[in-house]
Formats: sequence, structure tokens, C-alpha cells
Amino acid sequence: MLKEILQMSLDKKASDVILSAKAKPTLKIRGEIHFIDGYDIISKEEMQKIAFSTMNELQQKRFIKEKELDYSIWFGKYRFRVNAFMTRNWIWMVMRPIATEVPEFDTLGLPEAVREFAHKRNGLVLITGSVGSGKSTSMISLINEINKTEARHIITVEDPIEFIFENNKSLIEQREVENSTLTFENGLKYALRQAPDVIMVWEMRDLETFRLALRAAETGNLVFATLHTSWAARTVSRIIDMFPAWEKDQVKAQLSESLIWVVWQKLLKTKDGKSRVLAAEVMVNNTSISNLIRKWDVHQINWVIETSAQEWMINMRRTLEKLYEEWKISEELYNEEIKLLWKDL
Repeated sequence: MLKEILQMSLDKKASDVILSAKAKPTLKIRGEIHFIDGYDIISKEEMQKIAFSTMNELQQKRFIKEKELDYSIWFGKYRFRVNAFMTRNWIWMVMRPIATEVPEFDTLGLPEAVREFAHKRNGLVLITGSVGSGKSTSMISLINEINKTEARHIITVEDPIEFIFENNKSLIEQREVENSTLTFENGLKYALRQAPDVIMVWEMRDLETFRLALRAAETGNLVFATLHTSWAARTVSRIIDMFPAWEKDQVKAQLSESLIWVVWQKLLKTKDGKSRVLAAEVMVNNTSISNLIRKWDVHQINWVIETSAQEWMINMRRTLEKLYEEWKISEELYNEEIKLLWKDL
């Protein structure tokens, strides 16, 4: 059953496979849920059997103890990123197919300015958005861009490893949480002692990881990381708010100096409904933004982004307008997204 469903997800270009007890197998295609015809509701016992068939013994023990687990599986020549978790004593699994080839930057639809900033020598780069917004793909494509064009030492800390790089002009070490390092924090801490030029952290999950990432950026490394936030300005607030009161002033100063840019992105259904298109907001940490971060006037950051197009900045509203004018998204979706922006301000 699982093999058939995974193959179906590839054939239909689904972004996710969702399996749970008390429900039929489900595919997520272009952001919408589709129950798979021809399958019965999965029983609690059958769901446990399916989940454990994809885990080794150590993973099973960790899942039983922690009630959730991130890992990856192979299906033929394809890999899937898996998140297994418990709800009301029922097992759920969300499996996302991972592209077999590292995506080229030109295929993503990101602003060209983002490629330019990937060649900075040091600083912090944040790619933000909700789950399924393409953050990982964007970050991987930028690492690939460096690998193709520069002789640098790149260290990644991932959970799990998704795309597998081959050394090109750069030397790349990929470390996986649990298999080659205990935690993101450990992987990042020891990466600083391994003569890196570029560090990629899959996700900024806790306070200590933020501290280490800022330190790495301050000490001459280019650091890439993802974060689950919306709005570039809100990303800055989210980072500062994580730190205790006594540390906030220091972090504001660090962030104002180390942050290079923030990309907030989302994937939207195209007008023909056959695929999705990327919409992005880009905040460049220029002198004005840096001063606002240091003084904690972050409510003015949106205005700076709005008025700084000449410095490669672009806000989400302008991006949506462009996509609508180019007939890439429908008028209905455009209006919905604009309403969401105003509501979310």
C-alpha cells in the first residue's frame, strides 16, 4: 500500500503525502487536500505498522519516547522527508518528496538580487515563510550557486539531509542531526571550529542556535538559515523577542551589524491552476534598516522596504501586483492575498 501511494504522489506531483489513522490516505497537490480513491480508512493498528516499517530500531525507540520524529526514507531512486507524530494516541505521517537534483536558482522565480547577496563573504541570511513555502528549496539553490562559482568550505547542519551535494568548486560537508551530530546546537558549535566559510543551518529552532548563528556571522562566516515567520520586519521582531530582556540590547546591536537580508516567501497557485508560483518580499539590511533595528523602531521597516526599490528591496504587495499584472495569478487570488496582508499588518 505505501509503495503504491508514494508512486502516486510522484506521478501526480504532490507536495506531500499525509497518512493517519481514522482517515483515508491523502495527497496535497498545489496546496489542496485530495483523498485518494480506492483506499479504505486506515486503522490505528495498520497505521502503526506502516509507520514502523519506515523506521529502524533506534528511530522506533526515539519515536515511542518523544512522540514525534523527523527522518528520511528512500523509495527507489527518490527520497522522502518524513515527519511522524502522535495526536490523541494516533500516528500521523507527512512525507514530502525531495527533488533528486539540486534546483537551479533561475528556475525558482526569486528576485535576481537574492543571487547577488549569496556571494557576500560574511553575515546572516534568513529565508522565511510558512511550512511548504519553498524555503528549503531556495536555500539549497543558493548553496548550489556558491558551490558552482566559488572555492569555499561549506558546512551544512540538517535534519534530515534532503538534497545531496557533490563538490564542485567548493568543498561541502553535510552533517545530519542524530546521525553525525546530536543537535543543531552541537552541529553549529563545532562547525565554527572546522574552518568554514559558509554555514547552512536547516532551521533556527531555539535560542542557543540563534546565539551561535549570530556569533558565526560576526566572526567572518556567511550563515544561511530558515525561520517560520511572515513579513521581513516581523522576522526581526521574532528574533529579538526570543532573547531575555538583559540580552536584547546586545542582540539588537549584533543583528543590526550581521544581518544581510531577509527573504519572506510563499507559493501561490497559478491562474491556470496547474502549478504554483513564488511570491517574495526582500529586505536588505541597509543603513536605515540597521539603525531601526538598533533603536528598536522595527514598525518603520515596512516603510523603508516600500520606498527602497533602488536598493533591491521589494515588498510582498508589489510582488503580488506584478504577478497579477503578468497574469500569473488570478484576480480572485490577488484580492485574497492583499486582504490577508492588510489583516496581518
